[in-house]
Formats: sequence, structure tokens, C-alpha cells
Amino acid sequence: MEDSLTLVLKNIGLTDKEAKVYLSCLKNGTSVVSSIASAAGINRVTAYDILEKLKVRGLVSYFSKKKMKYFNALSPEIVVEQFEKKTNDLRSALPQFKRLSGVTNHPRIRYFEGIEGIKAIYADTFNSKTEILNYSNSKEIRKIWPTYDKDYVEKRAKKNIFLRGICPKDREGEIVKSQDSKYFREMCLISPEKFDFTNEINIYDDKVAIISFKNEVIGMIIESPEIALSQRAIFNMCWEFSKMLETKGKMLEPMSKHEVKKSTEALKKSSDKKTKAIEPMKNNIAMF
Repeated sequence: MEDSLTLVLKNIGLTDKEAKVYLSCLKNGTSVVSSIASAAGINRVTAYDILEKLKVRGLVSYFSKKKMKYFNALSPEIVVEQFEKKTNDLRSALPQFKRLSGVTNHPRIRYFEGIEGIKAIYADTFNSKTEILNYSNSKEIRKIWPTYDKDYVEKRAKKNIFLRGICPKDREGEIVKSQDSKYFREMCLISPEKFDFTNEINIYDDKVAIISFKNEVIGMIIESPEIALSQRAIFNMCWEFSKMLETKGKMLEPMSKHEVKKSTEALKKSSDKKTKAIEPMKNNIAMF
């Protein structure tokens, strides 16, 4: 059994003699150097040097009594905890070691220019395994890409890639929202006076695509799990806020003639039902 334990200790960095001294110390309990050396089968001087090394490594402790040193092995549980802490410290320091050696996990960034480059960005979203989260300006994209709906929107919908988007509440935005069910998406409209943006951002998988339509048509795809995760959280926060504003706006909008008519008819029907329910009660009261 001791041979297998010696092998375990050697696997965590101890030499053969260091392992034998630690096991002897553990087996004998608190002992003087000569007893530990005898049990380990090595001379006293060598055993003392090894015990000093094990003491530095935190594997044994000692105390002095009557000018004699007594050594005691730390329990295996404490040794395991110490090695786990060292492993965790090493794992935490990995990014620093990588930076030191020039190996870093930088986000992968690809740049695109011109309308064909922009089309390539949109084509990349066809491979998305997640829904697409989208900030867009319905008017601007269709200015530079008149066949955008046919070339991209229809194809995305056919691939069953769902899209949630936030865009300005203008004429183009209203048209886009009216076709949500047709194109497998849900758009939320916001006031362009308060929240105006002309570029587009798409968040999907571990990627964030940013496209600019003003002045020059350029874009980029940033591939990074951390950046995508943060942008997804920010979008969901904006989505909830936008939906709240959208609901509030609907509540404040004046009712159309058709809505007024339907509401009046519903009230009249409700009133008629109450009247019919009260009639029998009136008759019963009259009898008394």
C-alpha cells in the first residue's frame, strides 16, 4: 500500500525520498528526526534536510522541546486543500501567463466595405443557431439596398430564423411591423425624436454585426462570446423598456371611430343584460 501512496505523492511533485519521509512522519505521528529516518530507511542527516524542505512546502510542522525538534505530518486533507488552492491560483493566472507569452483570446473582428460587403454580413446570419436581436433603421437600409426584403428578409424567414428588432416609429417602420407575422419576426417601434439611430446592429450566436449606412457603407462582425453575451443583455433591457413605452403610447392614443363604435356596442350589450337580470327582481318586489 505504501508503494502506491509513494507514487501518488511523487505525482504531485515529491521525490521518492520526500514521499517516504512524509509517509513515515504520518505513520509515526509526532516524532524526532532519528525515528522518522529509521522508519523511512534513510540516514538522519538526509531525513533532517528533507523535513526542512517539507516544512517549507507546508507538508510538515514542528515544535521544539528540551532542545529537540519534533516533527508532525500535516493531515492529507490539509495537503489536498493546499494543492487545490495552488491549482486554482494557477488557473486564475492563466490569462496573465497567456498575455505574457503573447497568446490571448482577442475577439475576432472582420471588416466589410460597400454594399456587397454589407450583403456578406447579412448572409452570415443565415447560419445563426439563435434568434437574431436587431437594432435597425428600416428606411436607411432600403435606401442603399432596394431589394433587401427579397434578398434577405424572405430568405431569413424561410430558414425559420426568428428576429426581434427595435426600429424607429416612422412610415417605413410601421410597414415593417405590419408584416411581422409574414416574416417570422417581432418588431418594437420607438420614437425617432427621442431615440434616433441610423446604423444597424445584429446580435446572434457569439457574434455582433455592426453596420453603418451614413456617409460610407461599412460594417464589421465581432466574434466573441463575452461581447455577444453583454450585448444580448443590453438588448433585452432595451427591449423591455421599448415594449413598455409602446404599450403606454397605445393607451394614450385616441380611439378610432371603429373602436368607439365597438366599445359603445359592447357597453350597450352589457347594459341590456343587466336590465334583463333586474326585471324579475322588480316583479318580485311588486308582489310584496
